[in-house]
Amino acid sequence: MVYIVSWDEFVDRSVQLFKADPESTRYVVKYRHCDGKLVLKVTDNKECLKFKTDQAQEAKKMEKLNNIFFTLMARGPDVDLSEVNGKEQMETQPVKKGRGRKQ
Repeated sequence: MVYIVSWDEFVDRSVQLFKADPESTRYVVKYRHCDGKLVLKVTDNKECLKFKTDQAQEAKKMEKLNNIFFTLMARGPDVDLSEVNGKEQMETQPVKKGRGRKQ
């Protein structure tokens, strides 16, 4: 098991691990409320990468990683990840107003 200190390095190595063997790679999220710690683990049964944090800012980055893995799993490992967006980009899109009943 390797604990990676840098978030960017963890994301890059996790994506590389998934692209190398998408059939056997797993992504696990573990949160301990009593300690306030979040542990992310990516493994393919040969290599295990872990990232541990207790910072709320880094816990919010987990959503971006989830979007990356969802995209890789749904579209395949050869997809262009530059089009993957997080919640902050989705919020900037205009809200469509329907023709529903006024309240």
